[in-house]
Amino acid sequence: MTWGSKTSFIAGNFPNHTQEVAVNRTELIESVAQSTGLDKKQAEAAVSSFVESVIAETKAGNKVSIFGFGIFTPKSRAARTGRNPQTGAPVKIAASKSVGFQPAAAYKTTLNTRGGAKKAAAKKVAPAAKATPAKKVAASKKAVVSAKKAVVSAKKVPAKAASKTAKRR
Repeated sequence: MTWGSKTSFIAGNFPNHTQEVAVNRTELIESVAQSTGLDKKQAEAAVSSFVESVIAETKAGNKVSIFGFGIFTPKSRAARTGRNPQTGAPVKIAASKSVGFQPAAAYKTTLNTRGGAKKAAAKKVAPAAKATPAKKVAASKKAVVSAKKAVVSAKKVPAKAASKTAKRR
């Protein structure tokens, strides 16, 4: 899905600098219609149904989990007393509800890789295989460091003992 970009002369944005624009509902419906082969009315019905279902479930207090996409979690804030920053007077803030979204791991890896999901899956497998040897290497490095400290302290002890015996004579 490519959404394109717009240029603007506002705030120093000149035509050679493109500005990304958020996808609106109409563009999303067109994209769904194009990718599924549905006509625009059917695609609009599908998008509307999806949005209404997610809203209804989160309003009821249920999590909505979509595999490979993410989890919509309803959140609620209790009523509280705040302060007006200009006058310092107490202000009552009403209770409110909100929704949080936690993207799925597959969605995050797709966003953060250049090649898409195939490279993400390959990279995901490779670090798991390397995780065990890395721990062994870290453990062996710790052993080497502790052995060096022991050698250094062993060298220092005779020197201290020699200086003490020299002072006694």
